[in-house]
Amino acid sequence: MIRQVLAAVRLWFSPQRLRAEGATPDYRFSLANERTFLAWLRTALALLAGGIAVDQFLTELRWAVRTTVAVVLLAGGALCAVRAVNHWVRSERAMRRGEDLPASRFPALLAVGTVLTALLVIGAVLLGWAGS
Repeated sequence: MIRQVLAAVRLWFSPQRLRAEGATPDYRFSLANERTFLAWLRTALALLAGGIAVDQFLTELRWAVRTTVAVVLLAGGALCAVRAVNHWVRSERAMRRGEDLPASRFPALLAVGTVLTALLVIGAVLLGWAGS
């Protein structure tokens, strides 16, 4: 398991290894894959900015609630960035090998995490969890 993770991470930083796999796909597909990667990075940055904003501007919420929401958003941003590069490499590799594109549960997990975070904030607002 650890060797597989290390091998995957090595591909993130070794484009020549990735190019050695299979045939070069149509550039339009590679560029679409890159645009998807960049969209995931924008999502990660938005989550990070949201986590910082919650911590800095929702000071009327109790510390535990504010910190929980901020940490969930920051962790989601970090996971989203890692997922972005990993999915980009896996998709590029699949295209080069003529395989099906990889499936991922991450979008569903991100959506559920976003909903749970929103519900936590809604609950805090409605229940008046104000104070330090």
